[in-house]
Amino acid sequence: MKIKIILILFLLFSSTIFSQQKSVSPYEWQWTRDGIWTGAALGASYYGLTLTRNKDDITQSELADIMNSQDDINFIDRWAVGNNSDSARKLSDISFALSFAAPFVLLLDDEVNDHTAQVLGLYLESIATTGALYTITAGVVNRSRPYVYDENNTDFRRLSKNGQRSFYSGHVAATTTATFFTAKVFQDFNPDSKAVPYVWAGAIILPAAVGYLRIEAGEHFLTDVLLGYGIGALAGYYIPELHKVTKDSNIGFSPVMGRTQFGDTYQALSLSYKF
Repeated sequence: MKIKIILILFLLFSSTIFSQQKSVSPYEWQWTRDGIWTGAALGASYYGLTLTRNKDDITQSELADIMNSQDDINFIDRWAVGNNSDSARKLSDISFALSFAAPFVLLLDDEVNDHTAQVLGLYLESIATTGALYTITAGVVNRSRPYVYDENNTDFRRLSKNGQRSFYSGHVAATTTATFFTAKVFQDFNPDSKAVPYVWAGAIILPAAVGYLRIEAGEHFLTDVLLGYGIGALAGYYIPELHKVTKDSNIGFSPVMGRTQFGDTYQALSLSYKF
């Protein structure tokens, strides 16, 4: 039964990809460029995950130092110290998971549906880029989550390495990427639609709500949420924008890889502007 379902889904997906397209896409996909970009982003995401997995839990002594330095937290973030709401945490996880499905709603639009493979490829590229930036940052930066400062919390959670991943909010970054990508693609395919402002309103509000819930849950500080929102918005909006078909475009981008003078390898994107 499972094999039949998979086969049917494959046939439906194949027919969408290879059927004659009826509309013109505002985007351009290049397998060499975008394949390298997406592959590098996925590889960087995996590398970032290994960094986070290899982190160590903190000791009681280190926890004591963290508690003694809480007055050094900037005034923008200080009000979130000690937050630890399980209900807000659960709601944020649900909203976060649902946001990943937002771009698939675009496939209900006939204009977008003619270019299913291209749009899904751009979405993978966008979310992989966001994932790479987040996982590597979380792997190399230590910042205690607000719930670590809650003395009523269990030592298991307070000492866990997961408690040192406050900077920055991956939930918010990924949610914003998904919703901004959805709104951007919808607008580019339907520039004259009266629904555009409402789609953008939803795209802006949902990740903001997730950010609020993450703060209430004690998972992140306000600055963590703001940075995650900004990074997600840039990826969700500008990755489709960079793929738009334009004549004599002055903007170009390409993946670059190399090695630093210290022997460390790096992967990045190079942006260029002709004038």
